[in-house]
Amino acid sequence: MSRSADNGIERTEFSLPEEAKTPSPLSPSPELSAGQVPGDSDVEGSLRPKTLEEFIGQRKVRAQLDLVLGGARARGVSPDHVLLAGPPGLGKTTMAMIIAQELGTSLRMTSGPALERAGDLAAMLSNLMEGDVLFIDEIHRIARPAEEMLYMAMEDFRVDVIVGKGPGATSIPIEIAPFTLVGATTRAGMLTGPLRDRFGFTAQMEFYDVADLTEVVTRTAGILDVDITPEAAREVASRSRGTPRIANRLLRRVRDFADVNTAGEVTLAVAREALVVFDVDDLGLDRLDRGVLDALVRGHGGGPVGVSTLALAVGEEPSTVEEVCEPYLVRAGMIARTPRGRVATARAWRHMGLTAPPEAPGE
Repeated sequence: MSRSADNGIERTEFSLPEEAKTPSPLSPSPELSAGQVPGDSDVEGSLRPKTLEEFIGQRKVRAQLDLVLGGARARGVSPDHVLLAGPPGLGKTTMAMIIAQELGTSLRMTSGPALERAGDLAAMLSNLMEGDVLFIDEIHRIARPAEEMLYMAMEDFRVDVIVGKGPGATSIPIEIAPFTLVGATTRAGMLTGPLRDRFGFTAQMEFYDVADLTEVVTRTAGILDVDITPEAAREVASRSRGTPRIANRLLRRVRDFADVNTAGEVTLAVAREALVVFDVDDLGLDRLDRGVLDALVRGHGGGPVGVSTLALAVGEEPSTVEEVCEPYLVRAGMIARTPRGRVATARAWRHMGLTAPPEAPGE
């Protein structure tokens, strides 16, 4: 690290290892993945808020849930089943934990892919105590036999277990204690109609704005004992794609950089330098995002281009480009989806340092 003065303005320069300066192959950046990656669960447990008041952002959802839970507590009954829908990393699991905490009951957790047979679900439901909260993550991926059993459990608090096979098979009804199901899904459109209709309350989780994410970063920094300035916290938040999980992950990477280069102090200059090292630009784009834009703009004149062609240009699978890169690029106004293919917007041209042609969509 070195310091220099130019026209009375002090500038700080950080020396990076040679391997950090070498461009890496295009691939999805784990820092900017909204899904859980190895190491997240060890840290997220200590960062999760415990009450609705502590939960940052999602004001409408918090207000609605406060009414639903408050009304149920006043009547002394279990609240309606709750569906939490929205992109990954916005706090659906945390919200399920808060619901159980607010109700003062136990939380049982599982996931849709883990419920392959109806018997798996029946065993879990039969062990619930009255008022318990059952949380099923990625509920749209639950197996059909288990889903059909869930219908009766949600409506009548009863399941029918089939014993035997063929003509001698009998159905044994099993009463289960009244409970509240909290389902989380990143793809609400994949839920079947009968399952979706059995939820009494649906909460749509939205992406965070920079102000709320700055508050998230500041809170996390306090818990992790990171010395960060307000300007640096806002810088990290502005590059986090509107997702708290990404904001927390970027803060941990900035902390690593600061511990090595500045004895732990995170200023605006340190945050920016750290994010350069991890290939996160000022709009939250990583190497793969910029590679897709470069292929679209420089390689194909702005499009229209199919996803398979873009994937071939960056050496990735089409599903990776479509599911990892494209959603944020569309939301950031960089790509427009048309019937003929993907088209670069005027903003994408400017971001790549080029002049947009007159026919480019956007301003």
